[in-house]
Amino acid sequence: MNNVDNKKQKDIIISLNHLNKKYDGVLAVDDFNFYVQRGEFVTLLGPSGCGKTTTLRMIAGFELPTEGQILLDGEDITLLPPYKRPVNTVFQKYALFPHLNVYDNVAFGLKLQRIPYEVKDKKGNVKIKYRKLSKSVIDEKVRKTLKIVDLEEFEGRDVTTLSGGQQQRIAIARAIINEPKILLLDEPLGALDLKMRKEMQIELKEMHKKLGITFIYVTHDQEEALTMSDTIVVMKDGCIQQIGKPEDIYNEPRNAFVADFIGESNIYEGTMVGDKKIRFLTKVFDCLDDFPLHEKVDVVVRPEDIKLGAAGEGMVDGRLVSKVFKGVHYEYTLMIGRSEVIIQDTRNLDINCVASITLTPNDIHIMKKEFTSNFYDAYIDKNNRVVISEAAFECDITQLIPNSHVDEEGYLVDEKGVKYDLTDADVKAEIGLKDIEIIDNEDDGVVAGEIVSFIYKGDHYQLIIRTEEDEDFVVDTEYTWNEHDKVSVNVKPEKIKLTLKQEAKNYVKG
Repeated sequence: MNNVDNKKQKDIIISLNHLNKKYDGVLAVDDFNFYVQRGEFVTLLGPSGCGKTTTLRMIAGFELPTEGQILLDGEDITLLPPYKRPVNTVFQKYALFPHLNVYDNVAFGLKLQRIPYEVKDKKGNVKIKYRKLSKSVIDEKVRKTLKIVDLEEFEGRDVTTLSGGQQQRIAIARAIINEPKILLLDEPLGALDLKMRKEMQIELKEMHKKLGITFIYVTHDQEEALTMSDTIVVMKDGCIQQIGKPEDIYNEPRNAFVADFIGESNIYEGTMVGDKKIRFLTKVFDCLDDFPLHEKVDVVVRPEDIKLGAAGEGMVDGRLVSKVFKGVHYEYTLMIGRSEVIIQDTRNLDINCVASITLTPNDIHIMKKEFTSNFYDAYIDKNNRVVISEAAFECDITQLIPNSHVDEEGYLVDEKGVKYDLTDADVKAEIGLKDIEIIDNEDDGVVAGEIVSFIYKGDHYQLIIRTEEDEDFVVDTEYTWNEHDKVSVNVKPEKIKLTLKQEAKNYVKG
């Protein structure tokens, strides 16, 4: 669990410790660690398939973790069934009972509730019995709850006649009437139109303030998360990428994925050339981050932070090539060499002219490159190919032993004439991001996969291609592709760098 001081520890209502969830051997949630403070509005944010709903379902008890622990107020609830947890869930599909009116939908849980009380038998022994809530208590709670969701005049209405927003509020009313410690919301606004969704975002935030209970919210909508949350947990591939306040997530993204996923960003490859000096876009800029000299880094610049001026007025010139009106501002594209710079500006400027940009050190966010090469645990097959993700790539095995060659029988022979049989030898394979060829026909490459992620880096795209065996190939390419495109990949033999995992003497033939 996260290290927290004693005061914070007392305020923690739920913590997830080293939580893992596997489906058929595939990790959906990977070593998930975070805690939620009492009364906090926390949002799990990420693309489809990142594990956010699975995490929510484990908190609710609908799924059991493969590994790890869930603590609620310090008590282990990992294996506790859903009905015993002081937690309620609101789903995207509201799951209202169509045969019941508003009042009965909201009162449903209360009518099932049983209150324990003590009685003494004739011998004076104390026994626990259970009674239903009285009609007056139920009535009072329903009316109070309907008032919270601003639907106090709707108790007799048929739920099927209500708007989407009204149905959502009824679903929330039904979830909160039992006074849960935590309210879980799984993309509850996904079925609403844009206008209604924005209105409900504000209403949910106000509702959270009124209730004072803990909200854990799931969404893939970045604006929704930024609007409502006290804390955002950004997820990708079952892993936490960053946890922080909305302002920190937006202004100080931890990596290129977060920067690209949260709002619009210009992302470039840069090189540190001095103390807090970074070269990108053909120019050296001052920055606030300190990285080792000559280190390759990712540079993030938000479009709204770039100051656009006339040619020669700023730090570096480029050509304005496009302009799109976005309502409150124009979005311009400026070409500096082969790199695109997206700029937001309120002025209506002419395109096809030379302009300049100015950046302050505070506008430049630098982060460690997430990918520099692809690294794989692989092996050599009987045909001297390297096998990665059950796919066999042609390769140069002579690099494994200096000054060696392959003889007519396929054995590796060193300069002293010693023969090596590398069949099934375990190796580490490295392939550069620009050394992988993408082929648009699944059958024409060595291994097929699906594009699961892409990030534009100013003058090229960085893609992740995932195979059926769940192996990832990270590729830098100048060509555009779409997420979910089915493709295949190939690599030239000379582009695969190999290293033996064991000493060469272990493979000496006979």
